[in-house]
Parts: sequence; structure tokens; C-alpha cells
Amino acid sequence: MKTIIFLQPVFKEMIWGGNKLKTDFGYDIPSDNTGECWAIAAHKNGDSLVLTPEFSGYTLSRLWNEKRELFGNLDGEVFPLLIKIIDAKADLSIQVHPDDEYAKKNENGSLGKTECWYILDCDEGADIIVGHNAQSKDELRSMVEEARWNDLLRKIPIKKGDFFQIDPGCLHAIRQGTVILETQQNSDITYRVYDYDRLSDGKPRELHTEKSLEVITTPAKESVTDIKTEKHDGFTREKLIECDYYSVERIVVEKSARIDQTYNFMNVSVVEGEGTVDGEKIKKGSHFILPCGYGEAEFSGNLELIISYI
Repeated sequence: MKTIIFLQPVFKEMIWGGNKLKTDFGYDIPSDNTGECWAIAAHKNGDSLVLTPEFSGYTLSRLWNEKRELFGNLDGEVFPLLIKIIDAKADLSIQVHPDDEYAKKNENGSLGKTECWYILDCDEGADIIVGHNAQSKDELRSMVEEARWNDLLRKIPIKKGDFFQIDPGCLHAIRQGTVILETQQNSDITYRVYDYDRLSDGKPRELHTEKSLEVITTPAKESVTDIKTEKHDGFTREKLIECDYYSVERIVVEKSARIDQTYNFMNVSVVEGEGTVDGEKIKKGSHFILPCGYGEAEFSGNLELIISYI
């Protein structure tokens, strides 16, 4: 019998969070300030519980450590990816992530953070921040120190279904009224550049100005994605990104789809609809892993899936 690794998300309350993880996904969230669903997570700050009876009591990190054959006996201390759904009721801080080399040296051996965003939903007229307008490190420093945010930051209008790759060194922020699915390296390292002078527990949240200035890529690179679409009988498959750390695809199932799992593992998140995978019921908000050697998986129903693998 083929084993599907179903997972229970971990929820994070944030000062910018809302309640859409409950209203849109049906999750039992801790409060109306819940910003993040760590859907497929094996991190010390959030570790998904495995729901599959065969692995009762396991977390994903324990499964990674003790049953590495499920993941193709991949090398690495930690499960390589982290999948989140983010509900931004208010703006997130202006931030940047380091690459592997900088994080290893400056953050106790942590992985860096390459990530990508699939826009699940957003308010009309919503935008995000990706990139900046400074032409040199000196200009970047002076614009940050003088708080010339309107001159510095690049705002990009967004709509449902848009996709963005956020490389280390890219200044960025998710803005209010946006729900995204984020696929990222398994890292929790974020450097805040600006936080709108907000208070948390009566105090401003910590900024990481010097580290940010060190790692921000200047001048900023253009964010370019090349989405490739394949039409099949009963489903559509879009390759959103293929980079050194992950490949991410969107699959829309109209009736049924046979998807071959030939990778070390495949993360699957159901972001719309309901149906089955090899007879197991799945719906919007279900997250699972098809392990190494799984072979062909049959999806049926009306489903929108975001999948990732390395």
C-alpha cells in the first residue's frame, strides 16, 4: 500500500495577521491575529505533526531524522523546504533574507532563505514590495538612514494567481489584504529594515539595519519569472519556477489527473476545491507529502494544487 504523509499545520500569531486562515481555509486558528500557517514544516520554531496512522506521534522533523528513505536518503541536517500560507491583514515589515553563505557565518550555521510567493487572493488594488531604486550601497544607506521609503521601495500591483521569486538580497514586503502560499528554504532568518514604527507589547520590534545593508543586492535585480503551461486531458500543469533550491508547480484538476511522483519527495498543498488522491479525501487546506518511490498518484475532483520538490 502506498503511504501518503498527511500533516497538521502549525499556526503563528502576528501583529499583522488576520482571520482568513479560518474563514477561507476552515482552520481552527488561535486568534483573529493569525498570520501564518506553517503547513509543511520541520523547523525548531514549528514542526508539523504527522497525521498518517502509520507514523502516529511523529513530527515531520522526526520522520526526516529516522525515516530518511521516505525522502530518497537526501543529505542534510534538516528537511530542506518549508511551506506556509500567509494572511497579511496589515503590511509586513520591509525585510530581506541572507543567502546560505552569509547565514551560515552569521546565524549559527542556519540555511539562508530563498523563497517564492503564489498569490492565493488579494484585495482589489493590492500591491507588494519587491526590489528598490538605490543605484549604489552608499545611496541605499543614505535612503534608509533618511527614511526615504517612498523613493526607495518598488511597489508592484498584484492580482490573484500572480507569482514572484524572492531571492536572498531582494528587499521585499507582503502588504495588507494579501493571502499567499510561500515555498521557501527551511529557514526562519529575516532581517527587518523598516516596520512602520509599530509597537509590539509597547516596544518597537527589532530592526536589523546593518545586516540588511550588508546583504541587500544593489542595484536590485529585476524579478522575472517564466511560467510554462502544459495542457493535459482533465488537468493543466504550470511550472512556476525551477531554481537551485526547489521547483514549484501549479496543477488545476478539472476531472482527474495522474501525476508521476519520481522525485525524492513531493509536497502537495490543496489551495482550492475538493476531491481525492488515490481514494483519500482531500480539500482546500489539506497538505501532504508523497514520499520517495511513490510512483503515480491519481487525483480526482475539482482541485487546485501547488506542488514542490527538489
